[in-house]
Amino acid sequence: MDKAIRKYNADLLRGSTDGLLLHVINELGETYAYRIIKELDARSAGYFRFSAGTTYPALHRLEDQGLIHGEWKKIDRGAARRYYTITGAGQELLCRKRVMWRDFTRAMALVIAVKTLP
Repeated sequence: MDKAIRKYNADLLRGSTDGLLLHVINELGETYAYRIIKELDARSAGYFRFSAGTTYPALHRLEDQGLIHGEWKKIDRGAARRYYTITGAGQELLCRKRVMWRDFTRAMALVIAVKTLP
């Protein structure tokens, strides 16, 4: 992806952050924050570069709202990592967000479509 295209207004992403996190958690199943960050970066060809400062507070908020469930698990050498799964309420919200994104994308495409000359 062209570097000039990679820049976006943070306001455009702000309303979609939770939905993108829910989507990735739903697809990956049980996963952790760093993997989510890397997955979003890879799937967007580097366009979405979530920082830990954005991701962790959003995950805590989603957990507080009952949309995801977090659980600490021990990994190598006694360290612990928090793993997240989506809840039923999270799946319901994700379905609504997908419909919203689809409709928004279609409407934007109609507005910005290049018209051919006769």
